[in-house]
Amino acid sequence: MAIRIALAGNPNSGKTTLFNDLTGANAYVGNWPGVTVEKKEGRMKKQNDVILTDLPGIYSLSPYTPEEIVARNYLLEQSPDAILNIVDGTNLERNLYLTTQLLETGIPMVIAVNMMDVVRKNGDSINIAELGSRLGCKVIEISALKGEGTFAAAQAAVSAAKSGKKALPPKFSDKVESCISQIESSFGNMLPQSFGRWYAVKLFERDEKALEKLNPSGELRSRTEKQITDCEREMDDDSESIITNERYEFIAKTLRGCYKKKNAGGETVSDKIDRVVTNRILALPIFALVMFLVYKISIGTIGDWTVGFMNDTLFGEWIVPAATSGLEDLGCASWLVGLIADGIIGGVGAVLGFVPQLLILFLMLSILEDIGYMARVAFIMDRIFRRFGLSGKSFIPMLVSSGCGVPGIMASRTIEQERDRRMTIMTTCFVPCGAKMPIVGLIAGALFGGSAWVAVSAYFIGVAAVVVSGIILKKTKPFTGEPAPFVMELPAYHAPTAVNILRATWERGWSFIKRAGTVIVAASIVIWVLNSLTFEGGLHYIGEGDEKSLLNAIGEVIAVVFKPLGFGNWQAAVATVLGLVAKEEVVGTFGSLTSMANADLAMELVEAGDSSKLTLIGQEIFGGSGLAAYSFMIFNLLCAPCFAAMGAIKREMNNSKWTFAAIGYMCGFAYIVSLIVYRLGMLFTEGSFTVSTAAAFIAVAALIWLLVRRPSKSVKVKSAAGVTADA
Repeated sequence: MAIRIALAGNPNSGKTTLFNDLTGANAYVGNWPGVTVEKKEGRMKKQNDVILTDLPGIYSLSPYTPEEIVARNYLLEQSPDAILNIVDGTNLERNLYLTTQLLETGIPMVIAVNMMDVVRKNGDSINIAELGSRLGCKVIEISALKGEGTFAAAQAAVSAAKSGKKALPPKFSDKVESCISQIESSFGNMLPQSFGRWYAVKLFERDEKALEKLNPSGELRSRTEKQITDCEREMDDDSESIITNERYEFIAKTLRGCYKKKNAGGETVSDKIDRVVTNRILALPIFALVMFLVYKISIGTIGDWTVGFMNDTLFGEWIVPAATSGLEDLGCASWLVGLIADGIIGGVGAVLGFVPQLLILFLMLSILEDIGYMARVAFIMDRIFRRFGLSGKSFIPMLVSSGCGVPGIMASRTIEQERDRRMTIMTTCFVPCGAKMPIVGLIAGALFGGSAWVAVSAYFIGVAAVVVSGIILKKTKPFTGEPAPFVMELPAYHAPTAVNILRATWERGWSFIKRAGTVIVAASIVIWVLNSLTFEGGLHYIGEGDEKSLLNAIGEVIAVVFKPLGFGNWQAAVATVLGLVAKEEVVGTFGSLTSMANADLAMELVEAGDSSKLTLIGQEIFGGSGLAAYSFMIFNLLCAPCFAAMGAIKREMNNSKWTFAAIGYMCGFAYIVSLIVYRLGMLFTEGSFTVSTAAAFIAVAALIWLLVRRPSKSVKVKSAAGVTADA
C-alpha cells in the first residue's frame, strides 16, 4: 500500500521546488502566492510506493481563502500518513505559526527548514537538534533550490509515516489549556478520534466550519459558548486573538536560545534593494525599464534576428523549397505539393519561426521570477490596483497569464471575494500570454522594423485595459464593494538557479511547440483546403487559377465587421476568427496564405532589397499601413482568448451567463479600443473623417463617462470562503 506524504507550508517557502526535486515533475514554480491553486501529486523518485502531495501555500488552517480550504479538507478528510512541513529558515517566526496548527492535527510530521544556504550566508544560526527536541518532531535542514538535504527530509517523513508516532500539539497557558480540555471533554465521541485536539481548538476560536461539521445540540453549544466567554472575560481578549497570541508565545519560547540572527532588527540586503525597487516614486519607472529591456532583447534584437533566420532562411530558403522539390521529384500531384509545402509546412513554419524569440522571452521572465523581482511587481501593482477598486491579488493571475491564460484564470481562485474573482477572470486575459507574443512579434517585424516599443506598448496596453476595466466594472452593481486585503510574503532576493529557470522556460516553450504540432497543423490543413477550392463553376481545385476561393468568400463576409478597425480584408478577418481556436493560429494563417502570395508583389519586394516573409505579410495583408496593423494587434490581444482559456473561464465562473458576459465584454472592449486607435489615428495623421470616426468620438465620450460616473449601490455577494472548495 502506498505511503502518502503531504507537503505543507507558507507561500514562497519552497514547497513546489522541493516537490519537483523529489518527484521530477514539472509543476510550475513561481515567486508569488497562488501558483499552486490545487493540490498536485507525484510519486517519489526511486520509491514508487511513496506519493507526495503538494498542497497550496497557506498561512493558516483557518478557512478564509480557497487554498486554505483545499489544504484543510485534504488533511482532515484524506488524512495522509505524514506531513512534511516546509518552513523558510530566513523567517522562522512567521512560518512556524502554520507549524503549530499542523502539529495539532496529530498526523506524524517532519519539519524541513529550507533556505539554509541563505541562513548561513546571512550569518544566522539555527540549532536544528534543539529545535526538533522542543517541537517534538524530527527537523532537517535543506536547500530545495540546490537539492541539499531534500531526499533525507523525504526519507524522514516516510519513516515517520511508518512509525505512526503522532505529532505533539503545542502547549498553551494553563487557563487556555483548561478551557480547551473542557470543550474536548464536553464533545466527547462527537470529535473525530484522530483530530480531537484540533477540533477543540477550532471550537474555542468559534470556527464556523468546525461547528457546521459537528453540528452540536443547542444545549452543548450554549455550554461551550459559556466556557469560551468565561475564558475571554478572564483573559480580557476575544478567543481568536487569545489563540493567536498563545501560538506566537509558544514560538518565541521555542526559538529562544536555538535561533540566533546576526543582524536582528537590522536591514538585510533584500531590504536595501527594496528601498529602491519598491519606492513609491521609482517603482513604476523601474518596472517599465525592466520590461522594456526584456522585450528589447527578446523581440527587438536577438529575437528579431532569430525570427528572420527561422522564417526567411530555414523555412523560406531551405525547408519549403526542399519539400516542394522532393515532392515534385516523387511525382506527387500539384495539390498534394501545395498542401504539404505551402499549407502545412508554410503555416506551421510561420508559428515555429517565433519559438527562439519566445524562448528568450520566457528565459528572461523566468530569471525575474526566480530572483524574486516579480513578487515585488505584485506588491507595486497592489498600490495602483487598490486605487481603482481592484485587489493586489488580481495581479497575480495576470503575472501567471504572461505564460498562459489558462493557469492565470485558475489562479484567480486565491481571491476571496466572488465579485473580485469574477472581475479578475474577465480581465486577466488582457495581459499578453505566450501564444499572443508571436502576433506582437509579427506586427513589430512586418511594419515597425522589429521595434521593442511595439512589444512594450502591447504589454502596458494590457495592464491599462485591466485598470480601465477595473474602474468601469467596479462602478456596476455586481462588482461594487471594497477589494479584499492583499497580504503576501516577499521572498529574499537570491541568485537564479539554472535548473529552475531552464525548467520554467522549457515548460512554457514546449507547451507552445505542442500546440504548433497539433492544433496549428490541423488548422493549416483546413485553411489550405478552403483556400484551394472554389464553388465558381462547381466545386473544384483552383490550382494556378485566379478564381475566388471558399476561404476568400467566407472571409469577405466576416471582414465587413472589421472594416471600421482598419483591417477589413478577408485574410485578416479569417486570421482573427481562427485566433479564437488558438492565438498562435493568427500567425499560422498568415504563414499559409502568404505562402500562396501574389507573385508580382513578392518580386517587387525582392527588387527593393527586402524579401522577408514578415515584410510580405505587412504589405499584402495590411497594405503597408502600420496603423491598421497596430489596430489588428490590439484587437487580437484584448479580444476573447483561445478555446482552452474560454473553457477555463467556464469552469471557474461555473455559470453560463457569467461566461458569456466575460467573453462578450472582452470582445466589445477590444473592438472599441481598436476603433478609437485606428480612426483617431487616421484623423490625426491623414485628416480622414468618416462615420466610423464619429463613432470613435462617441466611444471615447462613453468611456470617459463610465470612468467618472458615480458607482452603483452595492449588492450583497457571497464570499469565496463560503464556497465549498474541491480538495
